[in-house]
Amino acid sequence: MTETIDIRLLTAEDYFDLKESMVSAYPDMAGSYWREPTISRLISLFPEGQIAITVNNKVVGCALSIIVNYGKFGDEHTYEQITGYYTFNTHDPKGDILYGIEIFVHPDYRGKRLARRLYDARKTLCERLNLRGIVAGGRIPNYEKYADEMSPREYIEKVQDKELYDPTLTFQFSNDFLVKKILRNYLPHDESSKGFATLLQWYNIYYEKDADTVRYNKSTVRIGLVQWQMRDYRNLDGFLEQVEYFIDAVSDYGSDFVVFPELFNAPLMAEFNQLDPAGAIRGVARYTEQIRDEFVRHAVSYNVNIIGGSMPIVIDEQLYNICYLCRRDGTYDHYIKIHPTPSEVFAWGVKGGQELKVFDTDCGKIGIQICYDVEFPEPSRILAEQGMQILFVPFLTDTQHAYNRVRFCAQARAVEMECYVAIAGCVGNLPKVNNMDLQYAQSAVFTPSDFAFPVTGIKADATPNTEMIVVADVDLVLLKELNAFGSVHTKKDMRRDLYEVKWKK
Repeated sequence: MTETIDIRLLTAEDYFDLKESMVSAYPDMAGSYWREPTISRLISLFPEGQIAITVNNKVVGCALSIIVNYGKFGDEHTYEQITGYYTFNTHDPKGDILYGIEIFVHPDYRGKRLARRLYDARKTLCERLNLRGIVAGGRIPNYEKYADEMSPREYIEKVQDKELYDPTLTFQFSNDFLVKKILRNYLPHDESSKGFATLLQWYNIYYEKDADTVRYNKSTVRIGLVQWQMRDYRNLDGFLEQVEYFIDAVSDYGSDFVVFPELFNAPLMAEFNQLDPAGAIRGVARYTEQIRDEFVRHAVSYNVNIIGGSMPIVIDEQLYNICYLCRRDGTYDHYIKIHPTPSEVFAWGVKGGQELKVFDTDCGKIGIQICYDVEFPEPSRILAEQGMQILFVPFLTDTQHAYNRVRFCAQARAVEMECYVAIAGCVGNLPKVNNMDLQYAQSAVFTPSDFAFPVTGIKADATPNTEMIVVADVDLVLLKELNAFGSVHTKKDMRRDLYEVKWKK
């Protein structure tokens, strides 16, 4: 006979099937089963949290839960305390944790992955209710066999390392639960576990702390890259006219970000060609704050966040290469290139920046690195550990060899840091500008390398050496899933017991 398996909410009418399954599931805890009034109260308090699994319409297992304000209890609690001494008056619909108070399957129906379905249903509920995670106290019923040989901690470590098997704990490890600590006297009458229990937690990777606000709720982010043509713009007004044209064009596609290249305002150096290269770059730096102010104005009026490429700036008589982030709420921030190229240092005297940070935006957390910066993996690692989801890299390269250094390193950062990387460069030539003769670029958006992403790791790219825009959508939820369930975990698996990356400033 073909079996029909179903997951649904538990009802009061299911009680007698439920009781039979529970009595059979806990033969070592005689008389320990839920009474009918208790089940009815749970259903009335929190019907969504009481999940049944049926085989041919018979209830053969269940997962019972409440929501608690976990801060009121902390990690030191007993089962009686967390359940309000079985009254469940601890249930708080405005709480932050889904607390698992029961899960079992009738022994005659084990081996069908029914408990896994119950766990998955509970996780789905946690995600849908936007709770921080699931916490539960877990029995270790095989511990009584080893209690004379080892401590509970040693037993748990051996189960985790698969040296020992525990019917409850082994299964919980396989369902992505972590042991936060060992609880003493959690269930004093649990002789098989010698009164001990594991405090287990599953983290909801989709949890959004500010779920009632717009910030961080955006899943799909649209990025517009400007592959900028170097040409003679006559004057600052002509340059700004072209800037606005591209912002307008990209915003028409509903983009969340528009990205300009490194030193894309270099054509303005033609005005200072009578000076040496260092003097010319300092001359064009006079326009930087005015261009930034135009970016701020356009970000608000065109409703798009602007990654303002990079421009030279003089601060305390020192020359730097700066990128402005102009948010569409009217605020702005900046990043100064940390690693000037040897030619920047030799020809212009550019100094390196001293700060590195992740920037908050209405589309998640972003990082910015300028060209040569992305060829050094350590800063990207620090940004990734601070929660960076998208790395923006304005660049300027003259030859295909130079471009490939940026491109290959940017793709490596996307794989290593499990993030998106967007690069935008300049094309064309400037025969009237010293030290800025040729440019080569192919702007692109790179992804991590796993099943949810393009097999090439390239979300979108431009035609090489052609003035154009590239518009691409990236899904931030896919990053969360990758971080938790990817084929490999390059962020998590870093051997911090052997090495680490630290920012010294």
